Amino acid sequence: MTTTASEFTVSLPIADRQRAADFYREAFGFEPVGTPTEDGLPEPLQYRLAGRTLLALIPSDGLDWVLGSRQLAPVAVSECLLGLTLDTAHNVDALVDRVRHAGGEVITAPEQQEWGYTAICADPDGHAWQITAEREGPL
Repeated sequence: MTTTASEFTVSLPIADRQRAADFYREAFGFEPVGTPTEDGLPEPLQYRLAGRTLLALIPSDGLDWVLGSRQLAPVAVSECLLGLTLDTAHNVDALVDRVRHAGGEVITAPEQQEWGYTAICADPDGHAWQITAEREGPL
């Protein structure tokens, strides 16, 4: 039996909705989807990443409630690594600069690896992102 999903959502806990929204707009250029509420942001705070994939940023206490007896990972503990592939090394460098400027952390500076040009960054809530440009030609 195959399950067909209409959408796929990755939900991450956050400390502050406005700070998270500002970071993802400034660093990644993401715009929230949905009707804004009284704070000017949609509830839930979501971004369409591609096709049927959404990134939802949920206040930690709300996500903790949803998970019930399962604890959230402590701050700065990464349970997953989100990946974003860009077309050029220059675009990786530019995104890493925007992450830094927007209040994120550069965990590993951009460098050429066997699989491509890559960097690891984190958003203000500590969620890790691997930013990669596919390798062009031999090393």
